[in-house]
Amino acid sequence: MEFRATNTPRLDWSGDGLAIGFFEDAVELTGDLAQLNEKFGGTLQELIAETEFKGKEGSSASTRVGGSGSPVRKIILVGLGKAETQKLNSLRRSAAAAARLAKKEKCKTLGLSLPVWNNDAATTTGAIVEGIELALHQDNRFKSESEDKGPQLEQVDLLGFEGQEDAINRAKQICAGVILARELVAAPANEVTPVTMAQTAEALAQEFGLAAEILEQEDCEKLGMGAFLGVAKASELPPKFIHLTYKPEGTPRRKLAIIGKGLTFDSGGLNIKVAGSGIEMMKIDMGGAAATLGAAKAIAQLKPDVEVHFITAATENMIGGRAMHPGDVLKASNGKTIEVNNTDAEGRLTLADALVFAEKLGVDAMIDLATLTGACVIALGDDIAGLWSPNDTVANEIIEAAELAGEKLWRMPLEEKYFDGLKSQIADMKNTGPRPGGSITAALFLKQFVKETPWVHLDIAGPVWADKENGYNNVGATGYGVRTLVNWALS
Repeated sequence: MEFRATNTPRLDWSGDGLAIGFFEDAVELTGDLAQLNEKFGGTLQELIAETEFKGKEGSSASTRVGGSGSPVRKIILVGLGKAETQKLNSLRRSAAAAARLAKKEKCKTLGLSLPVWNNDAATTTGAIVEGIELALHQDNRFKSESEDKGPQLEQVDLLGFEGQEDAINRAKQICAGVILARELVAAPANEVTPVTMAQTAEALAQEFGLAAEILEQEDCEKLGMGAFLGVAKASELPPKFIHLTYKPEGTPRRKLAIIGKGLTFDSGGLNIKVAGSGIEMMKIDMGGAAATLGAAKAIAQLKPDVEVHFITAATENMIGGRAMHPGDVLKASNGKTIEVNNTDAEGRLTLADALVFAEKLGVDAMIDLATLTGACVIALGDDIAGLWSPNDTVANEIIEAAELAGEKLWRMPLEEKYFDGLKSQIADMKNTGPRPGGSITAALFLKQFVKETPWVHLDIAGPVWADKENGYNNVGATGYGVRTLVNWALS
């Protein structure tokens, strides 16, 4: 799809579909809109009246423009919500709604007229492009025939955004990272394995000039990664510890690490997930790793002046004669010992060694992303990630980056007293605590493997997957986290 930034007035634009955004309770045809309505024989006014269009966010309407000689075939209205409370993400959602309706109406070309957010044309352009690219992304890799057989939207003209070509290119590079993450999460566990995750990382390194380090099982054993390898023991597939590095030209402004949980399939181990537990969806348990690789793809193209390390300890959590038992004691690479009282709390074990590895790189700050707990979904629902951090500065950086991305998160408490629930009689800690506050105790567990580096933990178990179409997210994998991570690296 081609995006063109142009100052062509909407009165003069010609093509298949012309989409116009209206604020709520401000659906008025004045100025050039009155002229446009007259030019189209009253079509705009009729559409507003017949559909009772009020400009509410997420609303849309369309109709055909009469007359064979009309320069526009379809008129599309999209609601922007209230002007005084509008956020950047409202424009993403409005652009997505316009693009979806244009495609439904079989438009190959679309002219889009939306307002500039906060007097920032470049940021607005990026948001609009993201909304459209992500809304129209379809993943048909595993179908014998594509269900998407109709005409495709081929060209979008952003009216009033002349000169924003760099913003368009930047947004498309970010979306390429989001789409990679979506496709990794959506693929079944017989397609995305620890081995193919490592191959994907190596391919990214080769294409975009990243340094790649893939640690094999023997390498991890030498580093004492007993927690990670304990999880990997029962799988027939070898574990892969993936480390990509992006370095800018010259001295980096700062050094960051992004760590993603990489369980390509989670059976629960000997504490096996039963029917009704969502075991059939445990291909998504590498959503943090997918976001990490997606961010690597985008950041390598955007080339910020920071050094970024992308890390994931990739494995399966399976069942077999070599599987870790409930009650086993594992030793992580920092010497801490862990009593495994639940083999289905495996992600935190892999992250423990990944966090130790990342901190030894001497980074200035680090973040981990993980589909870690069902408790976080219970607390915050399907749309909001949980954030934990002992460091206000980095926590606020991530919150601001997520706000710009339109990816919802909420800071949760690191209640140190709750660590009492993780105390073990025979080891330094257990890997799970009591049921209440389960997402908090999971974060406190991870905290034991970070010494001094400013650190943020994101539990993305809810927003990694969408069960229904929502804004620019389609049903399925969302690619959650990629745009937040990119914004953080660029900030």
